[in-house]
Amino acid sequence: MTKRQFLLATALAGIAAAGVNTAYAGEEGKEKCYGVAKAGANDCASATGSHSCAGQAKTDNDPNEWKYVASGTCADMGGSLEPGGSS
Repeated sequence: MTKRQFLLATALAGIAAAGVNTAYAGEEGKEKCYGVAKAGANDCASATGSHSCAGQAKTDNDPNEWKYVASGTCADMGGSLEPGGSS
């Protein structure tokens, strides 16, 4: 790897890392709660890998679909902090 390639790779890695941090910055004080998302209202990918995007849940309260909720409220909503319905 040339010095130029190394510098380019390092710069791209830094940009990617900054993007990841920005994406999750708004979720402070929240936790993933499985089993509470309504059909079409999940926040991201299924825990089983059946899809990779928000809004693609097929059924209400699927234990492998999640939604961000205020920290400490998941169990009160009937959800789980782990996929599949286990606590």
